[in-house]
Amino acid sequence: MAAENDTQVREFFFSSLPSHPAFLFVVFLAAYLAIVMGNLMIFLLVFMDSSLHTPMYFFLSHLSCLDICISTVVIPKLLINFLRQQNTISYKECLGQMFFLVGFAGCEPSLMAVMAYDRYAAICRPMHYSLLMSKRVCIQLASFTWIWGFLDSAIHAALASQLSFCGANQIPHIFCDVPPLLQIACSDTRVNELACHITSLFVGLGPLLFIIFSYVCILTSVLRIHSKGGRRKAFSTCASHLLVVFFCLGNAFLNYNKPSAGYSLEIDTLVSAMFLIVAPMLNPLIYSLRNKEVKGAFRKVVKKWTD
Repeated sequence: MAAENDTQVREFFFSSLPSHPAFLFVVFLAAYLAIVMGNLMIFLLVFMDSSLHTPMYFFLSHLSCLDICISTVVIPKLLINFLRQQNTISYKECLGQMFFLVGFAGCEPSLMAVMAYDRYAAICRPMHYSLLMSKRVCIQLASFTWIWGFLDSAIHAALASQLSFCGANQIPHIFCDVPPLLQIACSDTRVNELACHITSLFVGLGPLLFIIFSYVCILTSVLRIHSKGGRRKAFSTCASHLLVVFFCLGNAFLNYNKPSAGYSLEIDTLVSAMFLIVAPMLNPLIYSLRNKEVKGAFRKVVKKWTD
């Protein structure tokens, strides 16, 4: 086993730190604070305001939690490295970072699919919506997304723990993830690569196809609505979700489907920043700026605290 291999490394070095680490520290810190505060605001509003106790906002609160978790797995370590101008991480920390990153990232596509199903049920099956999206069903669907993501993560972590690195400890990335570890491993990685391809079909492509199918059905139903106001309301309800799907799954695709030669460190940093920062930071903005119910709940909570 790799753990018993005398050449098993105890510490990894990330590729050379990008230039201007002090500037990046300020940028990443500001972005991380914005992510935590924005998503925490959405989470607390859903929890505190009874008008937001609906399936759509229940799943939105889970998305906010995921966004915080994904960023927290990586950004604090990056901040430490930028501040100290070092680029090391222990073997166990690396596997732990990879496990939680893949787990949280794996939850998002299935959660997006569940949110698409919620919009499908609300628009295409309104008479049965309360039954299709009962409290029990919502809890089961939310639980499934978390279990599904971390089942995927457990598979990759278990396989990665068996890899040998033969002293190769220079990770061509700025954080630990499955593809960079496979790139520097000296043992056979065919099983790991096969697992990546198979799980990507179920964790990534499957939910994406379901989302597309759901919105084809939704679009068909919306076009049958004779009232312009009804069509506008239906499109507005779905627009926020589609924007979030575009940012989250698009950034995930860029991060996990790199060319075989990889990206340069600068491009890798940009892609990773989009994956870890842009989407999590934009999600609460998209929902709060486009959603009257969220803005109304925010005003009520602020008024309650200030009175």
